[in-house]
Amino acid sequence: MEPSLSPRVKELIVKARIVSFDGWQAQFGEDAIALLQSADDQRVYLDDAVLNGMPAGDISRHLRDHANAIVDAARAQVLARFPGITEPGGGLYPAVRAEACWRDFWHFLRCITYGIAAQRTDYTSTTGLSYMEQLYQELQVPLDAMVYGLQALKAASKEQLAQLGLTITDEQIEPYFEHLISALSRFQAVA
Repeated sequence: MEPSLSPRVKELIVKARIVSFDGWQAQFGEDAIALLQSADDQRVYLDDAVLNGMPAGDISRHLRDHANAIVDAARAQVLARFPGITEPGGGLYPAVRAEACWRDFWHFLRCITYGIAAQRTDYTSTTGLSYMEQLYQELQVPLDAMVYGLQALKAASKEQLAQLGLTITDEQIEPYFEHLISALSRFQAVA
């Protein structure tokens, strides 16, 4: 039986929307922003029609197409770095907590691909990140594992792109990962 979520947690989940397209209108126009917002509202990766009009759509397409493998690789790195984290007493126990973490990794990668596609590091919402911090505090999410997981997502993404034979410079993807890594690194755990 899954533990039920408190009303506070349910409220925070709705408000913890970390993507924002504020300030992008001049570059992309209202129609493109509407498509981007629709994808984020549906919590899906950008489709080919949207990616074709973006500065780095090809990179984001490859990351999208290999998202599950990238998340699996990051999960393996987290489990190796934090043995016992999914065992009784660990920060990602019971299994429903671990599954939520891996789902967050998938969504983090999704959000990062929006920034990469547009070549914009300003893809996050300060307000949404504040609600995410409150949510993580409420749920006592192990922040060190989440930050490490984002670093592992970056490494796995670079490895995946290299395996595809793509020549990608660090500047083409690292700033977008580092932006979110930096934001989560500033989250405060509940004392």
